[in-house]
Amino acid sequence: MKTGQLTRLLATLWLALLPSGALAQWQAVEKVETYAISGKSGAELYASIGERGPQIGKSGQRSIAHTNFKLTWSRDYRPQDDGCTLASARPKLIITYMLPKPSGKLPPLTGKNWDVFIEGVRKHELVHGDFIKDMVRQIERISVGLTVADDPGCRKIRTELTQHLSRLSQQQRQRSRDFDRDELSEGGNIHQLILRLVNGH
Repeated sequence: MKTGQLTRLLATLWLALLPSGALAQWQAVEKVETYAISGKSGAELYASIGERGPQIGKSGQRSIAHTNFKLTWSRDYRPQDDGCTLASARPKLIITYMLPKPSGKLPPLTGKNWDVFIEGVRKHELVHGDFIKDMVRQIERISVGLTVADDPGCRKIRTELTQHLSRLSQQQRQRSRDFDRDELSEGGNIHQLILRLVNGH
């Protein structure tokens, strides 16, 4: 058996010996931050969101809410005689949800409508958080046990891993864009929430 084949075999055996759930022994840290808006009616609150909402991308377009994340990894590369194996990859994921919050007390009817609106927006952003967590799990599954032959310095494996990360990141962004498009389109969930808030019923 060639050395490269042996390296891959050992990596496969190592994965088989992992305890059940070893790839899922982490939890994302999830935080909520708010930005202040003002107004006494639903229309005024929504106008304030348009003025103060988080800016997205280079266009500077403002949104109602935004989900951001910080992801770092602790990785254990194991050089072999004729290759390199990524023995473990443990993520540290921090997800931050940015939501609007009225700065003053709202009239009873407006307050009731606002509660419905913000709860719907919060649930929408949690879906984005789930997409991010799914991406991290996919990265983890691809990473742990990844083996590259003829790489005793563990350099080629980093290049290959980066390619996987780029692909999965692009998939997550597209998934989020598609979800936003559906939710914000006419008749979509967020579109309906906006109409109810602005029209006051």
